[in-house]
Amino acid sequence: MNKVKSVFTCNECGAQTPKWTGQCPACGAWNTLTETAVASSRSSSARMARLVPASSSGVQTLDAVSPSAIDRLSTGINELDRVLGGGLVNGSVVLIGGDPGIGKSTLLLQALVALSRHAGTLYITGEESADQIALRARRLGLMAASSAEKKSAKQEGGLRLLTETQIETIIDNARSEAPQVMVVDSIQ
Repeated sequence: MNKVKSVFTCNECGAQTPKWTGQCPACGAWNTLTETAVASSRSSSARMARLVPASSSGVQTLDAVSPSAIDRLSTGINELDRVLGGGLVNGSVVLIGGDPGIGKSTLLLQALVALSRHAGTLYITGEESADQIALRARRLGLMAASSAEKKSAKQEGGLRLLTETQIETIIDNARSEAPQVMVVDSIQ
């Protein structure tokens, strides 16, 4: 049995949402959502069809799958790369979790400084000031020691740092910076 339901489509970006919210959750435009009635199938096969990826290849045994090589970006820290299966995968998200004070921020700072030598990086912190991050980097010996290293780091762009807690500002900066690797420290 088909049932009519509504979907709200943004006139600005085309994003759809199941309820009217006043502001488009995708582009942030106000009062651009228009209601459209769509037929909804209540059958379980229709619901399941939406869950199956379009490129489904059918059931197969695990040993029949020959995975393709995935390019990985080394973090510059051998043990972290090992835990990540050889480094960071483009487009992936990695969550580092643990008790307070065990070194998550320190590990991520070390990895980003190493990555910033050959990739665009952005370190976003909502818990510490820029001074605290810089002091930690100096304490760990992560700051460029010679003027030649400083010049090289400057040419590469070096580690970019943002101290911010507003998600909108973080997203805007991430879009404008377009880093290859970004750390958000931390998510509460």
